[in-house]
Amino acid sequence: MIFLFKIILKFNFWKIFLAKKFYNRLQALSDSVKNPFSGGLKGIEKESLRVAGDGSLSTLSHPIELGSALTNNYITTDFSEALLEFVTPASKTTEEVLSNLCDIHQFTYHHLDEEFLWPASMPCHMPPDMKIPLANYGSSNIGQAKTIYRRGLGYRYGRNMQMISGIHFNYSLPKHFWAVYQDIFNDNSNKNNFKSEQYLGLIRNFKRIGWLVLYLFGASPAFCGSFNNSSSRPIELLKKRTHFEPYSTSLRMSDLGYSNQNQSRINISLNNLEEYISDLSDVLGKPEDSYNKIGIKVGDVYRQLNANLLQIENEFYSSIRPKRVAHSGESPTTALRRGGIEYIEIRSLDINLFEPCGIDQDTILFMEVLLIYCLLMESPGISKKEHKDISRNHNMTASNGRDPLFKLMRNGSFVSIKEWAKEILNDIAYIAAELDQHNNGYLNAVQKMKSLVDDPDQTPSAQILACLKEKDIEFSQFALAMAKQHRNHFSSFINKSDVEKFNYYKNEAEASIKRQEKIELSDNISLDKYLLKY
Repeated sequence: MIFLFKIILKFNFWKIFLAKKFYNRLQALSDSVKNPFSGGLKGIEKESLRVAGDGSLSTLSHPIELGSALTNNYITTDFSEALLEFVTPASKTTEEVLSNLCDIHQFTYHHLDEEFLWPASMPCHMPPDMKIPLANYGSSNIGQAKTIYRRGLGYRYGRNMQMISGIHFNYSLPKHFWAVYQDIFNDNSNKNNFKSEQYLGLIRNFKRIGWLVLYLFGASPAFCGSFNNSSSRPIELLKKRTHFEPYSTSLRMSDLGYSNQNQSRINISLNNLEEYISDLSDVLGKPEDSYNKIGIKVGDVYRQLNANLLQIENEFYSSIRPKRVAHSGESPTTALRRGGIEYIEIRSLDINLFEPCGIDQDTILFMEVLLIYCLLMESPGISKKEHKDISRNHNMTASNGRDPLFKLMRNGSFVSIKEWAKEILNDIAYIAAELDQHNNGYLNAVQKMKSLVDDPDQTPSAQILACLKEKDIEFSQFALAMAKQHRNHFSSFINKSDVEKFNYYKNEAEASIKRQEKIELSDNISLDKYLLKY
């Protein structure tokens, strides 16, 4: 018996004997259908600051050659006129996602003249707060409303903070998966309700283990001194103009980055979709005294859309969101109420400064495996105590995740980040093996992540700090050098297919300008009346 037990441990078969529900569900899926996860849709939204040749924020308008920021399907702007956002179409393969993202970069660089795309999540050299230009979407009511919303964000949180960039990963399981999975549960409920319930379970579990994403992919351990963070805690100086924390993974995701005292009071239920929509709707209608003092319309200028705790749903910040493609004029919550959760948006990925596109294939493959794991695992509701532990694990991993003495809180006890991470990676290897039967690369991606857990010095955050110290340069100098290197990567078209792709994005840019003009001509009410309905 002892010999058998040693064999079980050696070959890692012991998890079968533990009969974890996630493993049983994985096995049932594998037995029921070939390649249960193949064909899941993936997409990337990547933010990138435009900077001048000296690394300062661009003062130029959104290039007309890139089309209309209001209506272009692939190239738009986020908070600022200088903050580009690239959107890839939903694709079934990682290769196609990366190819599309690369093509968008290449097309954009062709029209940037002497400018560069800032390759890091933490901003370049920033001008004074009110000198940061807001994104301009034209004269239509919807275009002006989008700019007013951003002006409101500036008044509420500071424009400086809105210039932090990141990558959003969108994912949905394939249609054939859901029919089989619902049968495994012997569930006869409405299929959209079942899917929404399961996606919310995924979200809860991602909240529980989202610290792993910060540890593995965090790439913002330092920032330029011109970035005015809102934290009161002392930050170390690496050089004269470079602030850092020695064991940080993602200062972007820490209290130095996306944080706000008012939003910390918001608690949106993830127990079911009805409660999620109800809680978010309540917050949207809740007045906030500090925002009321800003004013809504002062003179002829709108400072914000309203003085509520949230102007619109998108203002609520979370590392993960349930999503559904909205119809024209439809709000995110209305879309969710209409058809349930369609896909998941992960918002905690930093831009990988070492990658020309900001993300690589292994990261996308791993994120897919991790999200499937979060779906298959049991996912009870999150108690107030666990919510507190989740917040603590997230914040501490972001600011101190590579500290050898750092421990996470799990089920009321402390556990080392290495121990918990290895447990997760050992589990998801089974999912990776299942995915590899259709497309190779998943197990290799998991194995790479195991090496980062074994050696924190190989993580992107540690490598960035090592480069800064080795080269003895400021963060802004290092990031600008990488920006120039990435521009060279996208500097020329190589073959006929590149020209065809260029023309595709050129046609979209031209068509988007016409779509914006059509919207502007179709307005038949004043902005004041429009905003009452917005």
